[in-house]
Amino acid sequence: MLAAYLDEIKSHADAARAPGMASYHKIEREYLGVANPILNDLTKTWRQKLTVEERVQLATELWQTNIYEARLAASKLLTQARIRPDEAVWELLQSWLPDFDSWAIADHACMAAQKRLTADPERLDQVEIWTQSDHMWTRRAALVATLPWTKQNHPKPDDLLRRDRILGWAASYVPDRDWFIQKAIAWWLRELSKHDAERTRAFLATHGDDMKPFARKEAGRFLKAQLE
Repeated sequence: MLAAYLDEIKSHADAARAPGMASYHKIEREYLGVANPILNDLTKTWRQKLTVEERVQLATELWQTNIYEARLAASKLLTQARIRPDEAVWELLQSWLPDFDSWAIADHACMAAQKRLTADPERLDQVEIWTQSDHMWTRRAALVATLPWTKQNHPKPDDLLRRDRILGWAASYVPDRDWFIQKAIAWWLRELSKHDAERTRAFLATHGDDMKPFARKEAGRFLKAQLE
């Protein structure tokens, strides 16, 4: 199943662009130089003609190539709000966690995970296990995959409980000095501040002094604008 779809991606390869991508992402793997909008168009077409089972199979095979654009395409294949049944999709996304080694690939996969979590919030029980991982990218994914809970203007009581639960995870991350973890905390809080400034201020009042300065500043960026 893989060959025809991978050939379709490779038909858009840009040899002049690929070295710059490799230098930017700093992870050793094959880069084809295919622009993200092209991958969006390709995977949109594929989603429309493939069954869920076929998409899971193709995504599995694309991911296993370890080609940058193929891994992005694998994630995009599974990024859709309505997928029924979706258990195989969720299991595949979780199986990719140990392979995360760069923010771009991890973030694309987490966008697919966001859809599956909002479809079934009970899966947060599984995400909580990620927060205890020895693998930094897996811990980071727990925040990136739960960003939808920062964006509700009128959250239901259950969603407020989930929001507080995830803020608890973020608080547990504060002593971790890794740049990507601190950035993820800041990202979650920054997005939350647009919709729930009170919770964001409370978090920063309690934990802000222990965050890295850049993260604290980023987390409160929109709070300052609200006060002016």
